[in-house]
Amino acid sequence: MSVEIPAEWKKFRYRGKSLEELLNMPMDDFIKLLPARQRRSLRKGFTPSERTLIEKIRKIRRDSKADKPIKTHVRSLVILPEMVGLKFAVYNGKQFVEFQVVPEMIGHYLGEFSIPIQKVEHGEPGLKATRSSLFMAMKG
Repeated sequence: MSVEIPAEWKKFRYRGKSLEELLNMPMDDFIKLLPARQRRSLRKGFTPSERTLIEKIRKIRRDSKADKPIKTHVRSLVILPEMVGLKFAVYNGKQFVEFQVVPEMIGHYLGEFSIPIQKVEHGEPGLKATRSSLFMAMKG
């Protein structure tokens, strides 16, 4: 499972380890480098949906078919070093948000990059929008 690492990613370090070292590291050693929340979720094991996604990722890596983004509803999966360079489309409850995994995302969750909440921009209040609008003069 060799991955071509672009030149700008070779400078990347995660807790003192290069991307190449992270890719060759056993999962148990990698888990020790993660923050507590991610470490705990990986130690508990993968859910069936997470396991299916990881198998899909490994199959794509083996066949080197990384053209289209990998669509998924799994937001709770921790980004692993083997996911670097792949494109994902994570469902945010309304649509799939596409992004490419870069080394700086290692240790974060997939859901962190597919924000489900949109900023609300309110317009002007209309009739019966609030109690005070009851006393507004009717237009026209």
